[in-house]
Amino acid sequence: MSDLGDFTDFDGEGGDTADGDTASAADSASSGRTTPPADDTDDFASFDAEPAGEDHGIGVLSASDGLRIDEESEETRLRAYITVGNRSDVRIGTYLLAPYPDGERLFCRITGLEYAQEYRADDATEIHARRAMRSAGIDEQDFKLMATLEPVAVLYSDDGDLKRRMTDRVPKPETVVATADDKADIKTGLKMPSDGVFLGHLAVGGEKVKTAAQPPTIDYRLKDNYTDGDPLVFRHTLVAGGTGSGKTHGAKNVLRQYLSGERTYPVETGGDREVQTAVVQFDPQDEYAQMHDDNPDLDSEFARRLDREGVAHGGHDDTVAFVPKVGDSTYAASHHNAEQVEFTIPFSLVHSNPWLIAGSGLNDNQYNALVNVLLKRFRKERGSDGTYQQFMSFLDDPALKEELDETGRVHEATFDAVRRRARGFGSIFDQDAKPITERIHEFVRPGGLTVVPTYHINDTRATETVVLALSSLLVDEKLSNDPQFSRIKETPVVLGMDEAHNFLTDADSVQARKVIGKFTDAAKQGRKERLGLFLITQDPQDIADPVFKQINTTVVLNLGDEDAISAVNIPTNLESKVPYMEKGQMVVYSPDNSEPVELIGLSKCVTKHGRD
Repeated sequence: MSDLGDFTDFDGEGGDTADGDTASAADSASSGRTTPPADDTDDFASFDAEPAGEDHGIGVLSASDGLRIDEESEETRLRAYITVGNRSDVRIGTYLLAPYPDGERLFCRITGLEYAQEYRADDATEIHARRAMRSAGIDEQDFKLMATLEPVAVLYSDDGDLKRRMTDRVPKPETVVATADDKADIKTGLKMPSDGVFLGHLAVGGEKVKTAAQPPTIDYRLKDNYTDGDPLVFRHTLVAGGTGSGKTHGAKNVLRQYLSGERTYPVETGGDREVQTAVVQFDPQDEYAQMHDDNPDLDSEFARRLDREGVAHGGHDDTVAFVPKVGDSTYAASHHNAEQVEFTIPFSLVHSNPWLIAGSGLNDNQYNALVNVLLKRFRKERGSDGTYQQFMSFLDDPALKEELDETGRVHEATFDAVRRRARGFGSIFDQDAKPITERIHEFVRPGGLTVVPTYHINDTRATETVVLALSSLLVDEKLSNDPQFSRIKETPVVLGMDEAHNFLTDADSVQARKVIGKFTDAAKQGRKERLGLFLITQDPQDIADPVFKQINTTVVLNLGDEDAISAVNIPTNLESKVPYMEKGQMVVYSPDNSEPVELIGLSKCVTKHGRD
């Protein structure tokens, strides 16, 4: 066989042929093509292969692999062919509509996108790869883009009202699928309420869903009307997000809505008298008192958009910072203009919540000695107004220790253990300020925001004691059939707790069990007593499970920790997005409100946020 040499050196100039036609003929022969004759009368006629008419929708349902709707989601097979012109617009999570012949429509979402070969060919070859590397792009008509769909609901009309039901029928093959671009269709398909407390705008893949309406965005709200069931504020909310995810920004925006003058709740079930809710927010970073002030970055155009969507904004005048007096700690607040009121925790609160001085070291036997013997006897001798210092002097009495040991009521070792662990609270109780029990009407105000800053307290145990003492006071009064403070009992209360994992953690200690038991009862009876827990945390996995199970609305911002993501218990398809969400993006899982959805919160805080 003769040596053909390196054919890549061929320069395409025609070589030794007599004229260019001979070279062209040789080229055609080598490629298997026949050179068309010069006679124009023998040319093939050209026809337009495009279908007549105008396209609508983005593709059609394909039955090539079967169309199946099944009670078991993994058995459902629903795929659509996406036409060439629409392929750049489809995304995972895009909402679609597929009509049935009788006018009902299947509302579904894209869960997968896959390119497949249009023609049987092997494109994993060197020649295909190098040709693609040298070309400007692919011919989309050589491939099929198939979208896997998840059925969400069937939309139908009932006496003119748009309603939804579970998916119970399969659509026809070649049914045209179109992007859902009507606000009513999307809200109904996702079971989203038309009004309520604003959280953000519906999004897919980090981009807001747009419609043909004005405004084009779709607002997401939490039910807040007894005609639709219990308001979700009293079925408790958890906001989880890592540092820098925007959880405080988002929490302020939500809490501001509950302080709107238009939002009222009945004092008792079936009653006619309605009042505004009181918000009590525990604030370890000293950020929420800023809600008293307007946000200087909130321009007039942004404010008008908020007004059009019914979103409350602007500083809340009735904001008071209740500053706990703890030892020599001082509170400086040049970053907000809210009124500041000092208070102290009276030792009298320990009689109803003895675990406040139990610490984490008392065992059950020691705790029983504290509750059933020592505190009872102290109260009998000193009355309910006895101070912490008087109680410690009471425990320092050697005659008391000897008496209790000899009578077998409290062993001397148990007595000593209780006395040791009850020490160290002198900077917390009965300080030089008015007791909180004498400021209840100021502390709980319908329509008012009370912020309890603890940033100035350097002692962790002191911070925990203050927060648990105040929150327990609110919970006890709410759950009591014979309350001491009717103001608390008769006022709807939102109890906000930032860094909730520090106070509601699951631990094997007397104090932890008592705290968790109390808050679990509060969560269970919140609907009846108009008490809503609003917990904010970056470590949701540390919140005790009995409390966590009572949370109905979970708002998840960016979280990087796998244990934290797993703990929030959101659907898998949304769970995978959490580590990649930008600031302000969130996933909302609220089964009694809507399908699980992705949202984008407001880009600006509706009140002042951040320090200059």
